[in-house]
Amino acid sequence: MPNTKPTELTAQRVRHPLKARLLQVRQITQLTPRMVRVTFHGPDLGDFISASFDDHMKLFFPADGQPVVPENTPEGPRFPEGAQRPPARDYTPRNIRAADEELDIDFVLHGEGPASTWVAGAQVGDSLVVAGPRGSFVIPDGFDWQLLIGDETALPAIGRRLEELPKGTKVHVIALVADVAEQQAFQTEADAQINWLQAGETNTQPLVDAVRAFTLPEGEGYIWGGGEAAQMRAITQHLLEERGIDKSRVRVSNYWKKDAAQE
Repeated sequence: MPNTKPTELTAQRVRHPLKARLLQVRQITQLTPRMVRVTFHGPDLGDFISASFDDHMKLFFPADGQPVVPENTPEGPRFPEGAQRPPARDYTPRNIRAADEELDIDFVLHGEGPASTWVAGAQVGDSLVVAGPRGSFVIPDGFDWQLLIGDETALPAIGRRLEELPKGTKVHVIALVADVAEQQAFQTEADAQINWLQAGETNTQPLVDAVRAFTLPEGEGYIWGGGEAAQMRAITQHLLEERGIDKSRVRVSNYWKKDAAQE
C-alpha cells in the first residue's frame, strides 16, 4: 500500500454538540444467543447525529434502574449536585431512524457488569440516559478496498459499515465469534467477503493470526479494527511495523480488556 494520501481519501474528524437524551425501550430483539438489539425511541432523537459507523456514545446504567437525567450545558451533560453519577459504558449507534425517532444499540451478553445486568432485565418501556456521540471519524468510501477486523464487540460497527457502503465496494471482513451460532447475516450491497473465525482454546490470538495471513489487495486501502486490547495492539504493531502501512490508513480501537470486562 503506497504512503501517498490523496485528499479525497483523507479521513475527517467531525465534532457534534454533546447532548444527553432520556430514551425509552421500544423493542428488544434476540439477534443471536449472545447478541441482543435494543430499540430505543424518544423525541430527543430528532436532532441525533451519528456520521460514522464506529461512533460511540455513553449509556448510563443506574443500579436501581431509575435514570438520573443530567442537564445539558455548553460543557456537556452535568448531573445534579449530590446525585451519584451512574456507571457508563460506550456503545455503537447501530441503526438510526431519525424520522421515526428510533435508535438501535446491540449488546453482547458477556456475564456480569452494569450493561449486561441492565440488558438481562430490560423491558419495553424502561428508560435509559444516553449521551453523545461527541464526534465522528469519517472514513471515505472511495478506497479500492477496505478491511474490517473485530470480535463480537465490533460486530455492531462492522455491520453498520457493511450496510452503509455503496454498491460494489470491495470490503474484506475478519470476524471472531464464540461459535457458528453467533455469525450474523448483514444486508449489504458491497462486494463483501467475510471470514468468520470461532474462538477456541487451541488458538489464543485467532484475529492476530488471521490478519498476519491476510494478503493485502492491490490499490488504495483502509483497515479498521476493534476488539480485545491485547489483540488489537498486536494487530496494530503488525500492520504498522511489519507491513509498513501508513498510520493514516489504519484505525484500530481497544474495546475491552481480557479478564477486565467491566473496565
